[in-house]
Amino acid sequence: MTASPATVTRSGNALAFAGALERAAVAALWPEALRLLPGAQRFDLAAVSSVDSAGLALLVELAQRNGGASVAGDPPGLDGLRRAYRLSPALSFAQA
Repeated sequence: MTASPATVTRSGNALAFAGALERAAVAALWPEALRLLPGAQRFDLAAVSSVDSAGLALLVELAQRNGGASVAGDPPGLDGLRRAYRLSPALSFAQA
């Protein structure tokens, strides 16, 4: 069984991601995510099936470029990676 292809769309003030945010998908998502990013205040991850370190890097970079974003949804892999990299729930680096 293959994972559904990763996508990103704009829905109001949110970037809505779907599918597996994994290494194979990140390069293809990057241009569209950047195009849709300006003014987004939230990342909707409810339809994301899994996140690996490359997917997390995409989300963190987008959040930083945008001055932050709230995150809705908790797909498999996200919480563990957030903890490992000491990221806040809003994907910013936590202060020590």
